[in-house]
Order: sequence, then C-alpha cells, then structure tokens
Amino acid sequence: MAADPPAPEGGQPPELDVSQAHSARVWNYLLGGTDNYSADRKVGDMILQLFPDIARIARQQRQFLVRSVRYLAGEAGIRQFLDIGTGLPTADNTHEVAQREAPESRIVYVDNDPLVLVHARALLASTPPGATAYIEADVRDPDRILAEAAKTLNFRRPVALMMLGIMGQLPDAEQPQAIVTRLLSALPAGSYLALSDGTDTSPAASAAIENYNQNSASSYHLRSPKQIAAFFEGLELVEPGVVRTSRWRPDPGSAGDGDPGEAEAAVAGVGRKVRS
Repeated sequence: MAADPPAPEGGQPPELDVSQAHSARVWNYLLGGTDNYSADRKVGDMILQLFPDIARIARQQRQFLVRSVRYLAGEAGIRQFLDIGTGLPTADNTHEVAQREAPESRIVYVDNDPLVLVHARALLASTPPGATAYIEADVRDPDRILAEAAKTLNFRRPVALMMLGIMGQLPDAEQPQAIVTRLLSALPAGSYLALSDGTDTSPAASAAIENYNQNSASSYHLRSPKQIAAFFEGLELVEPGVVRTSRWRPDPGSAGDGDPGEAEAAVAGVGRKVRS
C-alpha cells in the first residue's frame, strides 16, 4: 500500500481533511501522482474497478489541456489565462505550456482545495517576462475570482478561460451555466473558453460516479454531450467543435480516437467570444 505524502514544509494546514476523498487528490491518483491520501486512493481504486477506462480518460483530459493551451497561446495569440479548478500540479501545467509558446503569458490559477494551495508555489514558477498567481476561491464565487484575477490580468485584453472538469462539480441547482456566463461577461471580445467534462452516456461511468459521490467529500454531476455543448452558447466554436476529448485537434501521428470507452465518457471544446 502506498504511503501518504509527507506533511508540507511548515506543517499541514489545519483545514486539510484527509479522512475523506477529495476530487483533486483522487484525480491526482488516477494520473499516477503521489499527492493523495489513503481515502483518495481507496475511492480511486473503487472507480477503477467499476470503470477501468477512467485512468485513460484522466490522461486524455490532461493532454487536452496541453493541446488547447498550445493552440490558444500559439495560433490564437492569447497571452492571458484564467484557469479555474486547477487541481494539483503535475507535468505541463497551464503556465508551462503557455510560456513555452509565449514567455510573456500571464496565468491565474483558481482552486479551493487546501492541498493545492500548499503546492501553489510550483504553479508560480513563471518565466521572467510573464506572471503567475494563485487564488484560493470557489467557482461558485465568480465575482471574487474576477476581482482577484484583475490584479494580474488585464480584462481589456483577451483572456482564455480554462474550465476543465470543473463544471461537473456543480449540480444544476447551483446554475453552472449562469456561472460560465458571468465569467465570460467580464472578458472582452477575442477571449476564449476551453471546457471539458464527463458525460452521462456511459452506464459504467455513471455507476462509478454514483459510487464516488457516496464516498467523497464532494460530488460530481455527469451531463449529456448536448448539455456540455450548451456552455459554449453564444461563442464561435473552434474546429472540430465539442467532441470526445481525444479527438480535439490530436497531435500529428496520434490516432486521435483513444479508447472506445472514452468516446462515451468525456467531451471537450474551445469557443471564441466574438462580441462583447
């Protein structure tokens, strides 16, 4: 059995509850990371047993982050990124990909997991021409996020809003569409939304998520591909539109089709805000 990670320098923050699984740490475990605890690994193993393709999907989601940021910083010329639901640092974080393309890129990360805050210094290793910042905040408080992000980002210039795997954290009762709309309303024309999430079309995935919701401090809410595509309402979709994660602009030489199970469990897309 894997050992729990050592307490971070300065001690473990008192608000860090390791007795219950947390989405960021479970995802870290599924990605093969070490910043997780026994409760997270137990739930992760349970999900893997019910839906073995989840580990592949986790990797595909991470690869979508790399491809979408590379597109945004490269072809689209975006130099500012607001990444909400950051998760724990791993290889190729948003600032690393963006600043490889354009060292002057500015990135603001947002998450509400205390363990992500502990590791935030890994997210703040910016290139000298650029900048990175971290906000401890909840996606349910878009006004606070925007106010804090404005200290690093210039909202008069285009921003890429990154929302990967975060909207599934919100039930319909918390009006996730309104949150996306509020965040986009603060961004000028020429800004982008990159969004990915799990779908409800795989019975195995649905069963795994139901089990996860019964054993985690948080819950995840799968939606239909049509519902996820609706988050891009009013935006101009970048080709190929909202598609299964592995098929969004796959790298040259990649089959771009992943595993058959992934086809029914996760979709992703990028959209451009045409008018303010």
